[in-house]
Amino acid sequence: MKILRSWREQKVLLKRRFPVLEDQDFDFQEGYREIMLEKLSAKLSKTRSELEKIFAELQLL
Repeated sequence: MKILRSWREQKVLLKRRFPVLEDQDFDFQEGYREIMLEKLSAKLSKTRSELEKIFAELQLL
């Protein structure tokens, strides 16, 4: 997946699409990307592949 949008833009778009998300859900620390993605998957009740598709869609908006 080619990343065209900044992480900040992606967070804003995700928060608009899923109002249940909060800023602390996007806490990212170097080396802990997988943990953050697992937490997002759980909070949104999405599989990892569904979450990856959502991120890919964000690049097209």
